[in-house]
Amino acid sequence: HTRTHPHPPTHTHTQHTNHSPLCVVHFDLRLFSPIHHPSGRMADSASVEKPVEFDSVESVLEAHVPPAELAFLRRVLYGAHTPSLLPSSPEEAASSPLKEAQELAASEDFELKVVAFPPAPAEQRRAPRLVRVCAIQHRTPAPTTAPFDEQYQAMEDRVRTLIRGAALAGANVVCLQEAWTMPFAFCTREKHWLEFAEPADSGRAFEFISELAHTHRMVIVSPILERDEEHADTIWNTAVVVGPDGRYIGKHRKNHIPRVGDFNESTYYMEGDTGHPVFDTPYGRIAINICYGRHHPLNWQMFGLNGAEIVFNPSATVGALSEPMWRIEARNAAIANSYYAVGINRVGTEYFPNEFTSGDRKPAHKDFGHFYGSSYVAGPDNTRTPSLSRTRDGVLVAELDLNRCRQVKDSWGMQMTARIPLYARSLTEYCKPTFKRQIVSATEPQKKSRSSTE
Repeated sequence: HTRTHPHPPTHTHTQHTNHSPLCVVHFDLRLFSPIHHPSGRMADSASVEKPVEFDSVESVLEAHVPPAELAFLRRVLYGAHTPSLLPSSPEEAASSPLKEAQELAASEDFELKVVAFPPAPAEQRRAPRLVRVCAIQHRTPAPTTAPFDEQYQAMEDRVRTLIRGAALAGANVVCLQEAWTMPFAFCTREKHWLEFAEPADSGRAFEFISELAHTHRMVIVSPILERDEEHADTIWNTAVVVGPDGRYIGKHRKNHIPRVGDFNESTYYMEGDTGHPVFDTPYGRIAINICYGRHHPLNWQMFGLNGAEIVFNPSATVGALSEPMWRIEARNAAIANSYYAVGINRVGTEYFPNEFTSGDRKPAHKDFGHFYGSSYVAGPDNTRTPSLSRTRDGVLVAELDLNRCRQVKDSWGMQMTARIPLYARSLTEYCKPTFKRQIVSATEPQKKSRSSTE
């Protein structure tokens, strides 16, 4: 917290020549762990305020900030403008290629955003590489008490509609949310939810997505709960990549598994074993950093070092835990690694039949919390799109030029100045049992050098 003093404190040793306000910032290192009271004890559920489920940050700004100031805020918050490609009047809609997509969104009650990143500067030796990427977010249509086949079918029906909307908006590469075929039941620690697990390259989800990818001639990233039947029915949190011909391209298993709050995922599966694969598709080199991996900068970095141009982050995360982090993590990764990053989160609140607890001093409860959606796309040049809604199903399509990735590498030199061998040596030392932290004490007297004593 901060306190602003109209005059310098009387105990300061610094001489001031005016009476400018002095901002004193106090840090309590205890607050850098999970939610705490200022007293230092862990917060209980009654002390944590429930979030107000407003539609989006953008809608609040638009409702309350005057146009001139709003334009300034957008520039600061989002970088360069990403204009909407949707028609804004009935006259424009009549001749727009996006008319059918808009009509579908209206009739099927989902939000549709189609935007364009600023054109990349023209090059003499490369043609533009324009691609439309898509993030799809949705709630679980059926209650968690319904039979599993009904839940699965309801999810398929909804996703079929949303992918059709993406196709009508010209999407080339689509990514669904984490574990899209099921409710995010890993909070419960109940094992019967594992009935939703299936093989990556031959299960029900693959057959369903393969048909849609082939029909719409698009690449689809399908995050599922995988059952590896060839290896003792081991369970994994996996993203499957399907090509525009409907064929299986490959998969990536989630690298980082959370152990915080109700994220009890390690009850079901452990850290993945597929490294950091990048999939070379007709629409660019893509990778998938699944959910919790977005909190680990090196995870993002390795996809970039392996040549990714677009990294999707399919997620399932709730407002009370991570929302302030959500808007910056994928954007930071895009900037640091000179690629496009796409954050995707489900929406709604899922209620389960039985109460559960997670050893975090909260009373038993039946819901995980509100999944706040807010999917967005971030570019390597610090530009990002507005978010989808916090409360509605949505399809976000962003047109971008993959040439921008190399152009930003050339102009900013992030990779050239990364000093990767330095960190490789440091990390190698850190992994040794004999590692000692490089801390220089300010309280202990330092040895004098020969030069200082002569």
